[in-house]
Amino acid sequence: MQTSADRQDRHQYPAHWEADVVLRDGGTARIRPITVDDADRLVSFYEQVSDESKYYRFFAPYPRLSAKDVHRFTHHDFVDRVGLAATIGGEFIATVRYDRIGADGLPASAPADEAEVAFLVQDAHQGRGVASALLEHIAAVARERGIRRFAAEVLPANSKMIKVFTDAGYTQQRSFEDGVVRLEFDLEPTDRSLAVQRAREQRAEARSVRRLLAPGSVAVVGVGRTPGGVGRSLLGNIRDAGYPGRLYAVNKVFPDDLKEVDGVPAHRSVRDIDGPVDLAVVAVPAEHVPAVVAECGEHGVQGLVVLSAGYAESGPEGRERQRALVRAARAYGMRIIGPNAFGIINTAPDVRLNASLAPELPRPGRIGLFAQSGAIGIALLSRLHRRGGGVTGVTGVSTFVSAGNRADVSGNDVLQYWYDDPETDVVLMYLESIGNPRKFTRLARRTAAAKPLVVVQGTGTAPQGHTVRATRLPYATVSALLRQAGVIRVDTITELVDAGLLLARQPLPAGPRVAILGNSESLGVLTYDRCLAEGLRPARPVDLTTGATAEDFHRALAAALADGTNDAVVVTAIPAIGEGSPGDAELAEALRSAAAAVPGKPVLVVHVELGGLAAALSAAASTAPGAGDRAPGGTKSAASATEAAPATEAAPATAPPAAAATQAAAATPAAAAPPAPRTAPPEGTHLIPAYPAAERAVRALAEAVKYAEWRREAADPGKVPEFDDIDEKGAARLIGELLARGEGLTISAAETCELLGKYGIPVRRALPAPTPAAAVEAARALGYPVALKATAPHLRHRADLGGVRLDLADEDQLLRAYTELTELFGRPEELRPVVQGMAPRGVDTVVRAVIDPAAGAVLSFGLAGAASQLLGDMAHRLVPVTDREATSLVRSIRTAPLLFGWRGSTPVDTPALEELLLRVSRLVDDHPEVVAVTLEPVVVAPHGASVLGATVRLAPPPARDDLGPRTLPAY
Repeated sequence: MQTSADRQDRHQYPAHWEADVVLRDGGTARIRPITVDDADRLVSFYEQVSDESKYYRFFAPYPRLSAKDVHRFTHHDFVDRVGLAATIGGEFIATVRYDRIGADGLPASAPADEAEVAFLVQDAHQGRGVASALLEHIAAVARERGIRRFAAEVLPANSKMIKVFTDAGYTQQRSFEDGVVRLEFDLEPTDRSLAVQRAREQRAEARSVRRLLAPGSVAVVGVGRTPGGVGRSLLGNIRDAGYPGRLYAVNKVFPDDLKEVDGVPAHRSVRDIDGPVDLAVVAVPAEHVPAVVAECGEHGVQGLVVLSAGYAESGPEGRERQRALVRAARAYGMRIIGPNAFGIINTAPDVRLNASLAPELPRPGRIGLFAQSGAIGIALLSRLHRRGGGVTGVTGVSTFVSAGNRADVSGNDVLQYWYDDPETDVVLMYLESIGNPRKFTRLARRTAAAKPLVVVQGTGTAPQGHTVRATRLPYATVSALLRQAGVIRVDTITELVDAGLLLARQPLPAGPRVAILGNSESLGVLTYDRCLAEGLRPARPVDLTTGATAEDFHRALAAALADGTNDAVVVTAIPAIGEGSPGDAELAEALRSAAAAVPGKPVLVVHVELGGLAAALSAAASTAPGAGDRAPGGTKSAASATEAAPATEAAPATAPPAAAATQAAAATPAAAAPPAPRTAPPEGTHLIPAYPAAERAVRALAEAVKYAEWRREAADPGKVPEFDDIDEKGAARLIGELLARGEGLTISAAETCELLGKYGIPVRRALPAPTPAAAVEAARALGYPVALKATAPHLRHRADLGGVRLDLADEDQLLRAYTELTELFGRPEELRPVVQGMAPRGVDTVVRAVIDPAAGAVLSFGLAGAASQLLGDMAHRLVPVTDREATSLVRSIRTAPLLFGWRGSTPVDTPALEELLLRVSRLVDDHPEVVAVTLEPVVVAPHGASVLGATVRLAPPPARDDLGPRTLPAY
């Protein structure tokens, strides 16, 4: 007789199948294998399922499970019979199982590759996407166990379950027989199944963040009995911001007779609150947090913001405490912002939530802010709020998240929310670390196609407390990959806000041509020089002289905007003295009215000691709710805009100009379509950003120009070409044979040539020359002229050290070169000399590909030698590379002019080089076992490209979590 301690499976318990998932409504559940210890849970779960659902599962009335049923559904071998359960609070809410079957439909073992699958979901949890999540996970388990196809029999009336299967995106067949619908589908992921999975992921993660940012009720846990302290301050900040929902103060030490704190209902425990609590803001010492989490979970709280410190940032003990916190919260279906967080803010007029340590609610606007650091979050909010001294003007925040240790909710989750948030037009993120670069890059590319994403990235060293996947890629490479994904990469928070304000207020420039005008010749010249330094194409500055009037500025700006040779205009202004000199408000109105006439081009102002001008420029045409009378279409009427007083510190909150464009969208959001890209603010709203220094304005403009160019290119990303001469199956067989020798190996030169040859990448033959006689024989086989190379590691690819002799025309020259090498560097067995036929003269380049466990497969290109090794002049693209990306990759390095006829040299065959890059990309994309490829040097001649050296490393492919089922990071 077997017990739970006996072997119930042919494999150990598969702990790696356990996963936390976000459901359709934003809540979480845990998916795990069902074991023999789950009998009671299974019975309790089944008792809570309706008779109708039981009928759909078993095709007959089935009121209760027999002992035999319970045994069958809890005893699995984790190979041919597998059961998974979705749990919340440790209790089952849904189950799925498969049984491997043979061609006759009877139970079978491998090599049979088909299985029957069946689901059962508690009625209370139907409609939450539980079955869809379980299908993704059971399909991944089945693929791991050699099952390639699922079959399911469903009653025609069970439309919900039929929809789960048909909507999954797998290739499937449907038949109808004996009153039952039979569905059969392949489990190999398809483009459609991946698209479905990622769309579900986006909706679920966005809703999980929305539940945190727009709660209907909030409890602050840890409110002090006396004024002061974090909890009491948080309560006051939420109340003072005008939060319209239900608000509660909680502290276990409150006296029994205490009914209110600062006018807010007071309770000793979350359990005592009469009514639902959507969000709990936790500000208690770390040792008391577990009890609070349990109280919140039992009360049905949807999410937590944990400000408490003492977690992973404090060392190993705190890291384990943080893991326990996440596990406990997810067990109840809750998500966490924090711990060690600064808080969250939502300025929407129907939310007005300031659950943060910021003493005031920021002005409402169109910018979404994310910061992992509380200090940086304070700096960002302060910079956007300030007038004068920095980038000035009235531009506000839609939502703000400070994630602290980001143990659960991360920048990826918030990016999912902002992607289709109608209240956010520009996203600013300060990232001290990137926990999942592969996913972040994917989400960033999608978001950047719809709205600007500006990022300050940490230096590559993750702060203590952040869980970050190990990456072998240099910091500069990760930055380059982010730029490829459309991210606007800046270096400081000042540049972050500078770029954000321009993008929030002005349309994207159509190109790099810049007009400069103003009343200071020297400031105009300085701006001109900075434009050249940033790669822009400025026209000569137009000097209006210091006596310029507001009308002069208006006329000059109108002319510059009307000129078809300009894509943007920078206006420079210094204080003027004397009669007729324009005041700040007069000058601001002159610039605004001129810009309004040509709204499709961005205008920036560089002001020196004109703080009033910056404020006045920002005072017009606010689109914030309640900011004044509205003209049709949602913008402020011209009359009220003209009469608007210059903004001061006490001015009403206003917002950037894109609000009107999204107010209608907010009322009727598209369910599935991506948000329309914003290219210009609504007509009639012309907030002109003002900068106190030319270099700041020009840097922001340069970033906008590069982003606009990326948007245009992203609209037509190109295609991954097919090559008729690629032998993908032959390469797979060869890789399998080579890997059978070991798990990680650098294959021999001959094997490298054979593998690359199957992808149409010929490597010029190099024959070993251990003796002078062998060198002569090799040269005869290859044909003169030849090259003699030392391949010892310290001399390889080092022609500058003298380890290479080129253009050896005959035997005498070859023997002389052989003698020189051995006299200079040592014995032949140390030098490892080889003889190689000469390639046509050209430019030496290097091509590399590597599969990074965090970022994925990356293709890199540069010139061989000092340019790449000393100066780091390499360009990078994520694999698979399209034809357009290969073209841009070649042109992205600083030394690219050497390939295109620099200083009268002959241009080389860059199309041949681009084809080589595409073939290498296909190789590593088709075969993830190819974990590293280096082609060096690749000599690109005026006609053709020759690979003179190549190395390939093989290893079992790293796990691809982006192709697997949806999961939250494991804790």
